[in-house]
Amino acid sequence: MKRALVTGGSSPIGAAICHRLAADGLHVLVHAHHSPDRAQMVVASIQASGGSAELWCCNLANTEATRQALLPVLETGVPQVVVHNAGTHDDVTMAGMSEAQWRDVLGVSLDGFFNVVQPLLLPLTRTRWGRIIAVSSITARMGNRGQVNYAAAKAGLEGAVRSLAREVGSRGITVNAVAPGIIASPATAAVMSAQDIAAVVPARRAGQPEDVADLVGFLASGQASYISGQTIGVNGGMA
Repeated sequence: MKRALVTGGSSPIGAAICHRLAADGLHVLVHAHHSPDRAQMVVASIQASGGSAELWCCNLANTEATRQALLPVLETGVPQVVVHNAGTHDDVTMAGMSEAQWRDVLGVSLDGFFNVVQPLLLPLTRTRWGRIIAVSSITARMGNRGQVNYAAAKAGLEGAVRSLAREVGSRGITVNAVAPGIIASPATAAVMSAQDIAAVVPARRAGQPEDVADLVGFLASGQASYISGQTIGVNGGMA
């Protein structure tokens, strides 16, 4: 059974990705840092549906802590599907942004990508098959007031994806990014009404977490073996 590691597995998008990969027959390591209880609920839900999953906890922004947390993972076999979905935002205009607000957001999204993927690369290349998928955001392309840090982190991810795809493509490993637009979640509902969303999304609705998960599931499959170095939007026509 192939294994998948999904960072940020307790978020709405992360949970949907975990469920999709488990339904596709993978054993899923559901990552959490601040919300292990929520991630454990995802694990339990997958298991109740007949899938295979386990909890994996660490602070992805901490390089050494992530490396240590990966050691027992590697002892049982390198995950051949790695989905870096973990991210955070701390919105404020740049004029009022602190160094901590800048570094914290980049730490999870961008440093976290390096910290979780880099230790897995050599073991992964030896298997001659792999899928690395980063969850970016439409903000990386369009920008958004108060999200200079978040946009920089996600745009950096997309650049990393393009370059890494060139480095590992000869080993049967694809590297892609998925960039969601407005996706339904409690956080989205707190700041945008259905009318607000309809005004800016050509599809006139928010996407669902499963819309993102379905694309991730495809990119993680054998059917996507010739798609690499790409950023694919899931945004209802916004960009």
